[in-house]
Amino acid sequence: MTLRLDDDEQQALRAQAAAEGISMQDVARRAIREYVARRDHQHRVGAAADLILDVHAGAIDRLGR
Repeated sequence: MTLRLDDDEQQALRAQAAAEGISMQDVARRAIREYVARRDHQHRVGAAADLILDVHAGAIDRLGR
């Protein structure tokens, strides 16, 4: 895989790698893992909220949702 970055992105990646004392590749890989984990969490929270709304729809309507 090839990742193409614009100049600003590459500079930011380089600066972050230097600040952490790790390679640019490691910074990028960490960022990808964090992004995927965050999106997965958002999906699970959304699904749980939908389930709660479905299960408790009557009570929610009575409370004036």
